[in-house]
Amino acid sequence: MGASTSCYLYPSLFLILLFFSMNHHFHYLPFPYYKHSKLSLPHHPIFSLPNNFTLSLTNNSTLSNSSRLSLPVNSKLSIPSNSTLFSNHTQASDDTHLNDRLNNSSTNSTGSAQYVIIVHDKNPFEKIEEGLARARAAIREAGRSKRYTPYRKGGFVPRGSVYINPYSFHQSHIEMEKLFRIWPYKEGEPPLFYNGPVNDIYSIEGQFMDELRKSPFAAKDPNEAIAFYLPISVVNIVRYVYRPYTTYSRLRLQNIIEDYIGIMAKRYPYWNRSNGGDHFLVSCHDWAPDVSVGNPKLFKNFVRVLCNANSSEGFQPIRDVSLPEIKIPFGKLGPPLLKHPPENRSIFAFFAGGAHGHVRSLLFQHWKNKDGEIKVHDYLPKTQNYTELMSKSKFCLCPSGYEVASPRVVESIYTGCVPVIISDSYVLPFSDVLDWSKFSIHVSVAKIPELKSILQTISEHEYVKKQKRVMQVQRHFVLNRPSRPFDMLHMVMHSVWLRRLNLRLLG
Repeated sequence: MGASTSCYLYPSLFLILLFFSMNHHFHYLPFPYYKHSKLSLPHHPIFSLPNNFTLSLTNNSTLSNSSRLSLPVNSKLSIPSNSTLFSNHTQASDDTHLNDRLNNSSTNSTGSAQYVIIVHDKNPFEKIEEGLARARAAIREAGRSKRYTPYRKGGFVPRGSVYINPYSFHQSHIEMEKLFRIWPYKEGEPPLFYNGPVNDIYSIEGQFMDELRKSPFAAKDPNEAIAFYLPISVVNIVRYVYRPYTTYSRLRLQNIIEDYIGIMAKRYPYWNRSNGGDHFLVSCHDWAPDVSVGNPKLFKNFVRVLCNANSSEGFQPIRDVSLPEIKIPFGKLGPPLLKHPPENRSIFAFFAGGAHGHVRSLLFQHWKNKDGEIKVHDYLPKTQNYTELMSKSKFCLCPSGYEVASPRVVESIYTGCVPVIISDSYVLPFSDVLDWSKFSIHVSVAKIPELKSILQTISEHEYVKKQKRVMQVQRHFVLNRPSRPFDMLHMVMHSVWLRRLNLRLLG
């Protein structure tokens, strides 16, 4: 028959295909068509296509689920080399036996070759990666369209200039709550494992560890996990393995963690599958960055969640996570939240603390007892209330100590005081989503002598805006147990989630 006869026999199909070619959003076929996505056939159907019909998979497509496809004589099944036809979990382009079966299939009595394609169900790993791909697409679309997705009635929605992209952030948090599941390895005994500090200066390490035990982010099965947590306490290793201190060598710390990884890599497939790229450790101790120094190759992809987020000492913001340092009083979940308005803040700039490190030494050299407006103190006498003085200050100075991080950053935010970050290499927490320039001031170490003049250039109008934004971001630095959406622990989870989104694993 000629082309006109074919159109006569199949007028409906011709019109459908013509309309489909003009509008790729139109779906008539019983399976969805996604450009650069997956072609998903329902379970066990047989599709009969007309003679001389060509079924083409677009680039990066996938046939999924157990399906059968019946192709008549002279019909073609076109599969690009970078598409996937799952048959015994192999690439179609590399499966010569499958190609032979397709080419040598028998012809039935009606003249139609019955090509039977058995497509296996996806394994959990493949489903996870597909879910992450959909999450990435949804986040990109939210940021592009500048639209919020309705999710939880009455739930918090990030808005305003303190966020780099509030739409993407909101969508990312939604996707995280739906998909992100973490498997904490169960091996190990306290106090070195599963037992971290929950109070004082390094407390965020133990708070995260304790929270994950009952968190909705905890996976029930490792095969369902998107990320894997090493429940190791660096604080307790230093406390119990090193004391009394006879050496400050990090070798014993490194050996404990490397041995633990070695055991997990032999016992389970997860570390080797990603070369550690979906594994992470959380620690606020000053020694924590050194866990990877002894074996850089082993830790090349490993995610370190650190308070000591020093970019000049190997911290990589794309891979690692900056952890807020918070000093938690015993029996509490953090310093008090104070909300003095700008007009009730009589102190221009304030700092009190020890002369730890060269940055604070320079600060003391230029400003301790040198100026009535820049109040720089050593440790305060017991008659003065540190938190109350911060709450009465416009600007709170947050210089690095021995390490770049300081609990004063969080303390400033808790007291509604605009933080002045005095550091050259500190990667600030949650800077993937928060625009710190909108609610803080950064002063380089070299500019310490000019500190007062820098702060005086900030107009009252600009200061009031920054102070209001400090109050706006408070929720992201508050510690709740159990954790709540967008609070500090959720923000830490979200930072890890973003690193996992950036990682694409191949099965």
